[in-house]
Amino acid sequence: MDQIERIQHFETLLDRIAPVLGNLEEALDAFDGIQEDVQELSSYYESDEWRDDFEADEAGKLPADLKRDVLSEDGIYDVLSDHYALTVRLLDTVSSILKNR
Repeated sequence: MDQIERIQHFETLLDRIAPVLGNLEEALDAFDGIQEDVQELSSYYESDEWRDDFEADEAGKLPADLKRDVLSEDGIYDVLSDHYALTVRLLDTVSSILKNR
């Protein structure tokens, strides 16, 4: 690879890396910002209150127009599972980066 090709190659890398890092920073800020919400949702899902709310919905005691995605067992479970999987993925990614530095 001659000098011009080398510079062009590394310029391409720089142009690809910089915006991804910016996007990752924004995404991590947002991810950090929901951690208390995740913990609160998890606590609710594991509580007697959630079970009471779920049973009330099943019995038709809640207003028909009430948004109730939170009472879907799969909905909360999937979100909490995704959160866990992404957290593990972040840990694996960081570990790999640090090992290869």
